[in-house]
Amino acid sequence: METDQIINLVYPLPPVALSKLLHIAEEQTYARGHILFKEGKVEEAIYLIKRGIVRAFAQLDEQEVTFWFGKEGDAAISMNSYVAEEKGYESIELLEDCNLVKIPSEALHRFFGEDIHIANWGRRFAEKELVKTEERLISRQFKTATERYKELLQQSPDLLQRVQLGHIASYLGVTQVSLSRIRSGIR
Repeated sequence: METDQIINLVYPLPPVALSKLLHIAEEQTYARGHILFKEGKVEEAIYLIKRGIVRAFAQLDEQEVTFWFGKEGDAAISMNSYVAEEKGYESIELLEDCNLVKIPSEALHRFFGEDIHIANWGRRFAEKELVKTEERLISRQFKTATERYKELLQQSPDLLQRVQLGHIASYLGVTQVSLSRIRSGIR
C-alpha cells in the first residue's frame, strides 16, 4: 500500500495538503521483534504501516497482555502521546519485518493550525482510532472468547496465519489451551 493511499483512507486530502504530509513523512524499515514504542515514553511520531504486522501490549504482573494488532493500512500510535503529549502506557512490537512511514507529531500538529484540510484529517484520524478502541472494549466486555475469536476470523483471517497463537490468545483474554479448545470447537 502506498503512503498517499493510507493517508487518504483516513480522510481524502486535496493535492496541496497531501503534498505537505508526504513532505514530512519518512519511510523506515525495521526487523521483526523491534520495539517501536516503549511504555512510559512520550512518543514523538505516528507510524503508518505499509507492510507488516505489529502488536500493542502492556505489562501486567510480569505478563504481556496484547490488546491490539495493526497491519497494512493501519497506524501505530500512542494516543496518550498524540493527544496529550504524555507518556504512553503501551509498547508496540513488530511481529514481522515492517515497512513503516514515520510522521513527526510536532510537524503534524503545526500543520493542524495552518491547514484546515490537515486539521480535518487529524480530527478524522482521532475519531477513527476512538471508534476502533470502543469496538475492542465492547467486544471484550460483552462477547465470549469464542465470539471474539469468530469475529477475528471474520474481520482479519490473515492474522491467524501471521501472528503467534500466544499473542492471539492474549488478545482474546484466554490461555493458549482455551484457544485450542475454541479452535477445535469451531472446526
